[in-house]
Amino acid sequence: MREVLLVGNPNSGKTTLFNSLTSSNQHVGNWHGVTVDTVQKSFSAFGEDFMLVDTPGIYSLTPLSFEEEVAVKKINEGKRKIINICDQNNLARNLYLTLCLLEQGFDVVVAINEIDKKPIFKVDCKALSNILGVSVVQINAQKKVGFDELKTALLSTNTPKKLGYKLPENPEEAAKVRYDKIDEILLKCSKRTKQVYGKSKLDKIFLNKFLAFPCFLLILAGIFYLTFFSLGDWLSSGFGSLLGVLTKPILSLIDRCFGQEFVYELFSSAIFGGLGTVLSFLPQVVLLFFFLSILEDSGYMSRVAFIFEDILGRIGLSGKSVYTLLMGFGCSTSAIMTARNMDDKHAKIKTAILCPYMSCSAKIPIYTVVGGAFFGAKNIFVIMGLYFLGVVVAITISKMLDKTILKSQKQSFILEFPPYRTTSLARVGKILWKNSKDFLIRVGSVMLSMNVIVWLLSNFTFSFKYVPDCQSASMLECIGRFLSPLFVPLGFGNWAVVSSLLAGLVAKEVVVSSIAMFNGIDINASKLLSLSLLSSSSVVHFSSKASVLSFLCFCLLYTPCVASISMLLQEIKTKWTLLSILIQLFSAYVVSFFVFNIAFAMEIFGFFKIFGIILAIFCVFLAFFVVFKKIKRKKCANCENCNKCK
Repeated sequence: MREVLLVGNPNSGKTTLFNSLTSSNQHVGNWHGVTVDTVQKSFSAFGEDFMLVDTPGIYSLTPLSFEEEVAVKKINEGKRKIINICDQNNLARNLYLTLCLLEQGFDVVVAINEIDKKPIFKVDCKALSNILGVSVVQINAQKKVGFDELKTALLSTNTPKKLGYKLPENPEEAAKVRYDKIDEILLKCSKRTKQVYGKSKLDKIFLNKFLAFPCFLLILAGIFYLTFFSLGDWLSSGFGSLLGVLTKPILSLIDRCFGQEFVYELFSSAIFGGLGTVLSFLPQVVLLFFFLSILEDSGYMSRVAFIFEDILGRIGLSGKSVYTLLMGFGCSTSAIMTARNMDDKHAKIKTAILCPYMSCSAKIPIYTVVGGAFFGAKNIFVIMGLYFLGVVVAITISKMLDKTILKSQKQSFILEFPPYRTTSLARVGKILWKNSKDFLIRVGSVMLSMNVIVWLLSNFTFSFKYVPDCQSASMLECIGRFLSPLFVPLGFGNWAVVSSLLAGLVAKEVVVSSIAMFNGIDINASKLLSLSLLSSSSVVHFSSKASVLSFLCFCLLYTPCVASISMLLQEIKTKWTLLSILIQLFSAYVVSFFVFNIAFAMEIFGFFKIFGIILAIFCVFLAFFVVFKKIKRKKCANCENCNKCK
């Protein structure tokens, strides 16, 4: 089986071509970090089998980041067939990599990808092929146009022509020589049809310095409303009811066949109950991924990276971190993996550490069930506040690390704006299926196992006696009661609440399923789960809204799931992973403590009185800070004439 490398600039349609040729579903995006390692899969071309290897996007054979090092190393492993994909609208830049490959004598097939219906350039592929001495084919990677010509070109051997220039040793002068050659080539074989690639009237709104952030927040608010309320809530309720109908006859059969209470409870509470509670929130998870995939494909997300570049630069990160952090809203584990694309080692470590502070999809059931019980329709503001709080805490921690032990260097940030596009429903469907499948696999393996373990710990004593028969404290209750005093200052010293947090270390979804199991709520009564939290007679209950807010903040900030921890170990090693866990536990405890006490005081004394006190304290601290900074500032030797020191 012959190996073929797929090489190209970022955002040239490389991964789309890989997916189309191999019938795969690798993630596609318009920024750094989407492809961070090589991916390979076989395909056939007229009876001959090939192994296609997708590499991270590069601009030349001189790597500037980790992902580019991966690609260049793979290219230099040996002479083999290379498909060099070029965006038809960015030929002037894309052909720079083509020339670098031809200079090294690689056997290249140039695939000109027509991404837009109205391209900037019209290319004469035959003329370009004659100039370069290699096969040049016109394709549309998404619509699978030109694939027969591409496969035919793979079966032939290409010997590049001498390009007629000598490269000077100075890299800048060498680059100029290549670009001069590219201008000469384009003059002979292409014709411009319009002016600026990617320019849109929408950018007057989405990139406006006054409107950019309000638009971004408005879009997020709309997504949250549709996901957690309205459509998402309706779908979750219907799905939960359907699960109840499907499992009821199975549980009846189990009861008739075994006739043992603990066997029935094992299946009812631990297996079907736990899975059903979480699966009822699957529609909301799917909706969240649906909206994120639309934002990605539309070209808007690359604008978001540009918007946040300046802000993130102030805390030792770069616009490249935006994609990683936004991925954290979906899954922290996969987000941490993309942090490896940072140019600066310290920025990479900080970005990976910050990922768990983004509210991943696994926390959606916690926010919906617990928050919905106490805040009803106003829970949308609580959820938005939690998402915002996670970002604020992440920024604060990044700033502190940047000023102390992880000072970052100035990083280069190259970003192109693709045109705004409408997404393909087929591709969105594939993304939703992939994410849903991953979610279900996680639920069906880790969560099912953990639910059974939690059920055993909560129904048997240390002497392995069944709790309902002996009326003694279970193993989990003993552990929870031992740790619960630590959480009394946070407002939720209930042993079962603490135990659900311990279970959540394996997977955050388990928090809700544990609460359902402790309160004896069955899957066809998901609404009762929220109501049970209001009753003091329930095993898991909360005494006030302040304690609920504190609990939600702790769930947001404390140690992520085992899968995320293992990914942190892989990407930033043991020392930084342990430090991140300590920071997470400390920040979760401190923030929850202040949230509980401030919220509790507001419940007693009123909102405006406590808000006034907090504002006054803030003003005092701000005044001391300004004075301290003024005194601490060192003056230069020529301070009388220095504008900076005046």
